[in-house]
Amino acid sequence: MLQNNTNALIIVDVQNDFCEGGSLEVQNADQIVPIINKLSPHFDKVVATQDWHPAEHRSFASNHDDKQPFDNIKFDEQDQTLWPDHCVQGSEGAQFHPDLDLEPVNLIIRKGTNVNIDSYSAFRENDRKTITGLYGYLDRLDVQHVFITGLATDVCVMFTALDASQLGLDTFLIEDATKGIDQPEGSLEKSMQKMKENDVKMLHSSDIL
Repeated sequence: MLQNNTNALIIVDVQNDFCEGGSLEVQNADQIVPIINKLSPHFDKVVATQDWHPAEHRSFASNHDDKQPFDNIKFDEQDQTLWPDHCVQGSEGAQFHPDLDLEPVNLIIRKGTNVNIDSYSAFRENDRKTITGLYGYLDRLDVQHVFITGLATDVCVMFTALDASQLGLDTFLIEDATKGIDQPEGSLEKSMQKMKENDVKMLHSSDIL
């Protein structure tokens, strides 16, 4: 499967704030790091995404009076989950997990930099209009198949996978190289089902390694 140059690995948001001890910790997130490190050398094209929020980002519950993390509000007619402060630009929490091997990474996409727009997908921000440039980059390299890993399965990983599939890329989720928040409870199962319904194929790392 990996013997041609039309494949790319996408590593979504493997950052300190989403890992053990982080402000938006994904349970057992650290377990996926060695799996991703084993996978990445098998790809000629590797992209990593990095949440990179200004401190005053509108998605932070702390920037709203009388709101708590995981409350839902409306931004410009769009539903928005409010989050704990996380991945603030230049902070330790925004840095990649220290054990993540960045040597094979060809491109880093920083997202969520606009104070007024949250950004889950590696391809498009949540207004669904603002593009990150990732699709153009992959298209120029004639990438046709993307393999997605990272955090969190039921948020940024899911939105990245859905966009990849909708953009016409043959899309695979490497299940054991992702972890979910499952907040609210049941969101992880729903996200997996939604991805399957949108032609995202499920793999285990052993299918590649």
